[in-house]
This record gives sequence, structure tokens and C-alpha cells, in this order.
Amino acid sequence: MAPKDDEISAPPDDNGLNVSRRAFLKTVGASSVAATVVGGGAEAQTSAATPMGPGPVPITLMINGKKHQLTIEPRVTLLDAMRDRLDHTGLKRVCDRGSCGACTAIVDGRTAYTCSMLAIEAQGKEIRTVEGLTQGTVLHPVQQAFVAHDGTMCGFCTPGFVMSAVALLDKYPSPTREQARQALDGNICRCGTYTRVLEAVLDPQKGVTRG
Repeated sequence: MAPKDDEISAPPDDNGLNVSRRAFLKTVGASSVAATVVGGGAEAQTSAATPMGPGPVPITLMINGKKHQLTIEPRVTLLDAMRDRLDHTGLKRVCDRGSCGACTAIVDGRTAYTCSMLAIEAQGKEIRTVEGLTQGTVLHPVQQAFVAHDGTMCGFCTPGFVMSAVALLDKYPSPTREQARQALDGNICRCGTYTRVLEAVLDPQKGVTRG
């Protein structure tokens, strides 16, 4: 007949003590409760982060140097917030799983897949999209280089490639071919325009058409 829990004893320790499993668990449980009461359990509860949701919550996003206030559900991605609520449609939804790069933006100086980032996570961060690159009607040098080297075809992937290129050139104004390849590695072009895109990124005279 199998022994009950309170009959299963731990091996005696060096002092010859023999404590049952049930007695040990009761002691641990009582000690935990006492520690919580004595150690300020109420203070721990008040210092815990206040949960957000599931309903809409107010958030503020800083996009291309401008503040935007929204009220959205916490589950909304940064891509959906910018495309559907703020009309930043340069960001493209293609794979919607963080693998193609068509939704790439620059967040605090680093490229990010906005389809895989919650809008509430982007609060307090500097967000740059392809819409913020132009100065009036004047294209950014990288955009001009894409035009000069015919680096676009269907165009769905182009904004993501441009933003990845801008992030690279902000860090390395004269990147090597290998650095450019690595920076663009997270972007996919179904049309296969990789050679022209690479030429545009490596063009030392960004936007100047060669004769």
C-alpha cells in the first residue's frame, strides 16, 4: 500500500531531523504569507504597472517630428495605427508577419517592422516614415537615387527598401557593398530588383543620373 504524502518523509539531515512533505509545504506557505505581510505586500500591489485595455486607450505617437494623439485598442499594431488612422500609407502591408520589410519604418534610429510592433510600444519614440523624407516636392537623395537607377518595379517593397537604405546611410554615409547587403537583407522584392536597389544605395552621387 502506497504511503500518503504526510507519511513520506525526507531523509534526515545532519542534525537528525526528519520532516514530512506535507509539513514542509505548510511551513513554506505560512512563511511566504508572513513575508508578504511584513515586507509590505500593499506597497508591491500599488507599484505594479496599471494594465491597459482591453478597450481603447489614449496614446501619443511622434511621427516625422509631429505628435499624433489616438485612441486605440492595445492590440493595434503600429502599422495599422499609421495606415488606417493617420493615413501614412507609404507603409505597405504585404506579409503582415515581419518577414518581407514592406512596412519598414525607422524607430529611434533603427529599422523596425511596424506590422510586428504594437502602437502602444512606440510611445515616446521618434518614428520616421517614407512620407517624412521629402522636403515639399523635393525627394530625399535616396529616393532620387532609386529613380535614377530604376530601382522600382511594382513599388510595394520600395518604401521599405528606401527606409532601410536611409537608416544605413545615416550610420554609414559611405557603406561597403557588404554593409549595404546586410542592411537590405530584411527586405524582399518579389520583382527581383535587388541589383538596381543596391546600385542606388551605393551611388556616391545620390540622385544624380549618370550619363
